[in-house]
Amino acid sequence: MIATVWAASMALGGCVGLILGLTGAGGAIMAVPLLVFGLHLQVAQAAPIALLAVGLSAALGAVLGLRKGQVRYRAAGFMAATGILVSPLGLWAARRLPNAPLAILFAGVLGMVAWRMWNQGARPAAAAADAPRLPPCQLSASTGRLRWTAPCARALTGTGAIAGFLSGLLGVGGGFVIVPALRRATDLPMQAIVGTSLAVIALVSASGVAAAAAGGHLDWAIAAPFTAAAVLGMLAGRAVADRFPPRRLQQGFALFAGAVAAAMLAKGVIALVAAA
Repeated sequence: MIATVWAASMALGGCVGLILGLTGAGGAIMAVPLLVFGLHLQVAQAAPIALLAVGLSAALGAVLGLRKGQVRYRAAGFMAATGILVSPLGLWAARRLPNAPLAILFAGVLGMVAWRMWNQGARPAAAAADAPRLPPCQLSASTGRLRWTAPCARALTGTGAIAGFLSGLLGVGGGFVIVPALRRATDLPMQAIVGTSLAVIALVSASGVAAAAAGGHLDWAIAAPFTAAAVLGMLAGRAVADRFPPRRLQQGFALFAGAVAAAMLAKGVIALVAAA
């Protein structure tokens, strides 16, 4: 029985890592639904396992970004501090909400991510460019660092809080929140946005995993093989990702994510009707 669980966990983790390596940070959101359908876990059980895999993968990406000077560590630390404070509230809510509403909520978040990735893949590169704007967080021409103002601090605080809450509640990294928020709130280049987002995800996920482990809510028999296989799958996905057109990868992931979101929604609705 244990060997079967380990094999299933590794297969699912490898699938998550492969998706993550091929599509980027958004692919990590598939960890929870694959654990729910593949190992019949509830959302609250799957969330800390997904956080462990997502956090470790993000940490590897953040370290690579730091070495290349792509991580704005002050902004990342500020958002992560806010997220770490709010993440336990999400964990608390996840333990008290029934599984069916959590599944429906997760389906809504996953559907939103699928829709956004489909639109990104469908738009021509030229059309995807943002209009000229003056974001609250701007780079200083003299120092190359972000200027810290009250509007900038508010924007980063709100982003960290939302990412932290969703991290604790649903076991998602929050990259689908952090990246668009940084694109709106800063004039950072995309590589810096992604690197900074990965650093925030790694730090917030670490706090969520630590809280779940301390509370006895992390099943290591599933989490260990799942996470190890996810990291290996991510490395394999990154090695072959440039062989495929990015827009087609995004659209393929969007279709897959949309189908999984529909299945999660159906599962939650059926459970609600059965309980009524």
